Amino acid sequence: MTEILYFDKDIVVCVKPAGADSEKDMPELIRAGFKEKGIKKEKIFPLHRLDKPVGGIMVYALNEASAAGISEKIAKGTIKKEYLAVIQGIPDEESGIFEDLLFKDSRQNKSYVVKRERKGVKKASLFYEVIEKTENFSLVRVKLNTGRSHQIRVQFASRKMPLAGDGKYGSKINGCDIALFSCKITFENGKMFEALPPAEKYPWNMFKYNK
Repeated sequence: MTEILYFDKDIVVCVKPAGADSEKDMPELIRAGFKEKGIKKEKIFPLHRLDKPVGGIMVYALNEASAAGISEKIAKGTIKKEYLAVIQGIPDEESGIFEDLLFKDSRQNKSYVVKRERKGVKKASLFYEVIEKTENFSLVRVKLNTGRSHQIRVQFASRKMPLAGDGKYGSKINGCDIALFSCKITFENGKMFEALPPAEKYPWNMFKYNK
């Protein structure tokens, strides 16, 4: 099941559970959520992705016209997305900007920080702010300036601060989902939706952010 935060004739804003596929699983979960409300929706169009192990807020279109229009806004960055992440380590600065060149190896489904521009390399930029920290972990809020594949995961990992549970990018912590959650989305008209990761689950339960 997915939590539906908002819907109208054009869009639905919902919370994707960690482990659900954004394109294959979520449309059916959304239909189930609508069915509980006594509403029937056949066409549901994915507009953006979250990695399967990652949970959080997503937007889906309910007709082709809104799908085209909102996809364009997402591509242009006029719809803003924010994330919470638990990283292994403590950044040198309480807040800052990471800027890198990323190359995605599609065969391995993995991105890499590289030193020079070449074919397939794209610029990546994010802003982070430390919200809480323990001796070995930090809870950070992340705002993306660009939307690259695995961007948050690889930019922190390249600085020897992988996300907890992210074995693909160097975390040695097992037994938990990747500690990344899409926590906020803001539309260009100022309408905003927020959600929080499950406070009872490790490693989120190390922090007081929603207690």
